[in-house]
Amino acid sequence: RSVYDGEEHGRFMEKLEARIRNHDREIEKMCNFHYQGFVDSITELLKVRGEAQKLKNQVTDTNRKLQNEGKELILAMEELKQCRLQQRNISATVDKLTLCLPVLEMYSKLREQMKSKRHYPALKTLEHLEHTFLPQVSHYRFCKVMVDNIPRLREEIKELSMSDLKDFLESIRKHSDKIGETAMKQAQQQRNLDNIVSQQPRISGGKKSKKEFSASSELEVKNTSPMSEQDSGILDVEDEDEEEEVPGAQDLVDFSPVYRCLHIYSVLGARETFESYYRKQRRKQARLVLQPPSNMHETLDGYRKYFNQIVGFFVVEDHILHTTQGLVNRAYIDELWEMALSKTIAALRTHSSYCSDPSLVLDLKNLIVLFADTLQGYGFPVNQLFDMLLEIQEQYSETLLKKWAGVFRSILDSDNYSPIPVSNEDVYKKIVGQFPFQDAELEKQPFPKKFPFSEFVPKVYSQIKEFIYACLKFSEDLHLSSTEVDDMIRKSTNLLLTRTLSNCLQNVIKRKNVGLTELVQIIINTTHLEKSCKFLEEFITNITNVLPETVHTTKLYGTTTFKDARHAAEEEIYTNLNQKIDQFLQLADYDWMALEPGSRASDYLVDLIGFLRSTFAVFTHLPGEVDVHSTMSGKVAQTACMSACKHLSTSLLQLLLEAEVRQLTLGALHQFNLDVEECEQFARSGPVPGFQGDTLQLAFIDLRQV
Repeated sequence: RSVYDGEEHGRFMEKLEARIRNHDREIEKMCNFHYQGFVDSITELLKVRGEAQKLKNQVTDTNRKLQNEGKELILAMEELKQCRLQQRNISATVDKLTLCLPVLEMYSKLREQMKSKRHYPALKTLEHLEHTFLPQVSHYRFCKVMVDNIPRLREEIKELSMSDLKDFLESIRKHSDKIGETAMKQAQQQRNLDNIVSQQPRISGGKKSKKEFSASSELEVKNTSPMSEQDSGILDVEDEDEEEEVPGAQDLVDFSPVYRCLHIYSVLGARETFESYYRKQRRKQARLVLQPPSNMHETLDGYRKYFNQIVGFFVVEDHILHTTQGLVNRAYIDELWEMALSKTIAALRTHSSYCSDPSLVLDLKNLIVLFADTLQGYGFPVNQLFDMLLEIQEQYSETLLKKWAGVFRSILDSDNYSPIPVSNEDVYKKIVGQFPFQDAELEKQPFPKKFPFSEFVPKVYSQIKEFIYACLKFSEDLHLSSTEVDDMIRKSTNLLLTRTLSNCLQNVIKRKNVGLTELVQIIINTTHLEKSCKFLEEFITNITNVLPETVHTTKLYGTTTFKDARHAAEEEIYTNLNQKIDQFLQLADYDWMALEPGSRASDYLVDLIGFLRSTFAVFTHLPGEVDVHSTMSGKVAQTACMSACKHLSTSLLQLLLEAEVRQLTLGALHQFNLDVEECEQFARSGPVPGFQGDTLQLAFIDLRQV
C-alpha cells in the first residue's frame, strides 16, 4: 500500500528483480549440487520401466487366461443364484399357502353348510374362521374381502334360520288340528284305562296317574340338538288302524328348527330378540286358533276341530317349556292359558246358546270334558271349564224341557181320554210294568177289563223317567258328588213337572171343545200320576244313591203339579157347565105381559134340565176304583151340581129382576113359577148322590122367596 501510495514503483520493481536474480542463483547452485543423483535416479527409473512393462504383459496375459477360464463359472454361479432365489420364493410361497389353504377350505365348507341349510354348523365354522384362521393371513386382499363379508354372512345365517323358524311356525299352525286330535285320543285312551282299572280293583296296582300315562305313552322325541344336520318341520303321519296304539302328540313334531334357531341367536347375542319374536308370533297364532268359526255350533265336528287346534297349540308350548331353557316360561304359558280360557268359555257360551238339540249339547259336554281332561294332563287348570259346564247343564235342561214339551203335547193330543182296555194278561203286565199301579179288585176281575186311567198316564210316566235318565247322562264325568247329581236331577225334574208338563196339561184343559168326559178322565189321570210321585222319588234315589232324608235334598213337586191340573180341570168343568146353562138361558123368551100361564115349564128349561141330568149321569157311571168313584163322582160331581144349580138360580133371578122388566102380569109370574118348580123338582130328584137332605134345594131358596 505504501508503494502505491508513494511514487516509488520503479525503485520497488528494481529491488524485486534483484531479489529474483538472487533466488535463481541459489536454485542453480542447489541443482548443480544434486544433479548426479538425479541422473542416477533417472537411469534406475528407466530400468524399472522395462521390468514394469514385462510385468504388465504377464499380468495382462494371466488376466486374459483367467477371464477365459472364469466365464463358465460365472454362468454356473448365475444359474445357482437364480435357483437359490426360486427356492427361497417357493419356500415362502409354500409357507403362505399353508396358512391360506385352511382359510379357503373353511370358507368353502362354510358356503357348503349354508347351501345345505346347516346353519348352526355354518355359524360355528364362521366363528372359527374369523377368530383362528383369518388373523394369520389378514394382510392378503382376499382375506380382507372375507373379513368384510363376515357380518353379511352372519346376518344371512340369521335370516335363513329365522326363515326356517317361520316355516316351522306355519307348519305348526296348519297341523295344530292333527296334534290336538292325537293328544285328545291319548287322553281318551287314558280315561278308558282308568275306567277299566276302577272297575277291576284287583289290578289297581298297575294304575297310573294321568301325567304318568302321558309321559310313558309318548315315544321319545328324537334328539334335536343344535348340531343336527337336517330340518324336517312337521312329520307326516299316516292313518293308523284303530287297534294300533295312538302315537304321542309330540311325536308328530320335529322341534329341531326351534332349537337351532334359538342356539344361533344365542351365539349371535340376540337371544332376547328371538324370544320376543317367538312369543309374539305364537300369541298371534293363539288369537287365530281361539277365533271360532261362525258356524261352529251347527255340528259337533265344528267344536271338535276348534278344541283340537287349541289342544295342539298348548301341547307344543308345553313341550317347548320343558325342552328349552327360558324360550317360554311358566308365567308366559299361564298368561296365554288365561286368555285362551276366557276366549274359549266366551265362545262356548255364545255358540252353545244357539243349540236346540239336546243330543248335540250332550255330545258337546262330553267333548268339553275330554278337552278339559286332556289339558289337565299337561298341567293346565281347567276348573273354569267345569264351572261353565254347569251353565251348559242349565241350557241342556232347557233344551230337554223344550223337547219333552213336544213329547208331552204329542202324547196328550193323541190320547183318546178313555180307560185303557186290557184283553189279556200280557197287555196287563206290560202296562203295570210301565206304570206303578196296584189294585187287588182290578186284578181279580176277568179279562177283558179296563184300567181307570187313559193311555197318557203310563206314557207320561215313562217319559218322565226318560227325562231323568237324560239328565243323569249329562252329570257323568263332571266330577260331581252324588248329592250334587241328585240335586241337579231333582231340580230339572221339578221344572219338567211344574212348568213343562203343567203347561201341557193346562193347555189341554183350556182348549176349545174339550168335553166334560175328557175333563173327568184328566182328573182321574192326574190323581194316579200324583200317587206315582213317590215312585219317581224312589227311582231318583236308586240311580243317585242319595237318600231322600239327606239334608238339602230337593223334594219333587209333582204332587202340587197334578193337584193344580186336577183343580184346573174341575174349574173347567164348572165353567163349562155354567157356559152351557148360559147358552140355554139365551133361549129364554118370557112374555112378562101374558094373561094366562102355560100348562108346563118352558121348553128351554126342560131341555136344560135334561142336559144336566144326562151330564151328571156320566159322572155317576165313571169306571174306576171305589175311591176314584167317591172322589170323582162324589166331590167333583156334587160341587159341579151345586155350582150349576146356584148359577141357574142366580141367572133366573137376574132375568126376573133385570131393569128392562118394568111390569109383569100374574100369568107371567105363574109361568115363571112353573119353571122354578121344575128346577126344584130337579134338585129333589137327587141327580148326584151324596147330598144330605134338602141341601141342593137350598140353591133355589132365594129365587123361591122372590
